[in-house]
Amino acid sequence: MSLPENVAKLLDRILVENPLHRRFIQAALTHLTAEELDHFATYLRYCSAKGLDMEFMARCYLTIVEDTLREQIYFMANKEYRHKCFADVAGDVYFNEEYMNQYMYGLAITSFLWPNHVGLTRYFKETFPRNKRGNYLEIGPGHGYHIMTAMQIGKFDKYLGIDISKASIKQTRSIIDHFQPRLKSRFRLELTDFLEADKLEKHSFDSIVMGEVLEHVEGPEKFLRRVAELAKSDAYIFVTTCINAPAIDHIYLWRTADELENMIRACGFSIRDSLYLTIAGKTIEEAAAEALTVNVAYVLGA
Repeated sequence: MSLPENVAKLLDRILVENPLHRRFIQAALTHLTAEELDHFATYLRYCSAKGLDMEFMARCYLTIVEDTLREQIYFMANKEYRHKCFADVAGDVYFNEEYMNQYMYGLAITSFLWPNHVGLTRYFKETFPRNKRGNYLEIGPGHGYHIMTAMQIGKFDKYLGIDISKASIKQTRSIIDHFQPRLKSRFRLELTDFLEADKLEKHSFDSIVMGEVLEHVEGPEKFLRRVAELAKSDAYIFVTTCINAPAIDHIYLWRTADELENMIRACGFSIRDSLYLTIAGKTIEEAAAEALTVNVAYVLGA
């Protein structure tokens, strides 16, 4: 499969900076469909239109790679995450606009290059209710690519994104303005803590998406219970998180899927469907025994 020119330039730049990443990149490309590769190129064209060159984008991606590797080494040695509370990471990550800006661009690139992240995106598209109407809520839209995707393939009447990071809000607004300008009147963003967003009405949302949020907070059960309060009885509820997955801003550690799913059920949900993505072809039981990363996604019933 030939690579779009801008994708090739980005990968070349990444490998100049980190030649040891070559085998990973080569393997990652084999997981992408032609359509996904085209979406990757389209995202990079959007970034270029914002004045971001491929050298900057490569640096954003490698920031994620290097930070994650450092935390993985710590986790292997200590069997726990480096940070345990939100205050430990908030100033350096979420409220550091320069770092968060790079972090979000880098994370968007992992959506195309990290097989587990590619799998999560595919699962989101596969399970997404394309003809459902009403109100859509996304908690922690981050770089905005997934809420933009929801607006592309969905038919919801109103879309709301809530995030605590100014950088995330700016990136989400920018990507919607670029790709979905005709839906701007149906789209709203709030810069606030989800648990403090007191104007949200109970049982008012027909879809709630919370991707890669729970591992970043001290009390994930509070977030889950709040989602349960806001969701309609027939809502599409999509949640992703991870097990044994060290990262610079991960503070809540689940060691097994059972731990995580017991919490989900205790917060009032049923698990309608699930996806487990391990590494190196391991079963979920093998991954748990070896404390290896598992990415998980759930479609929940309220």
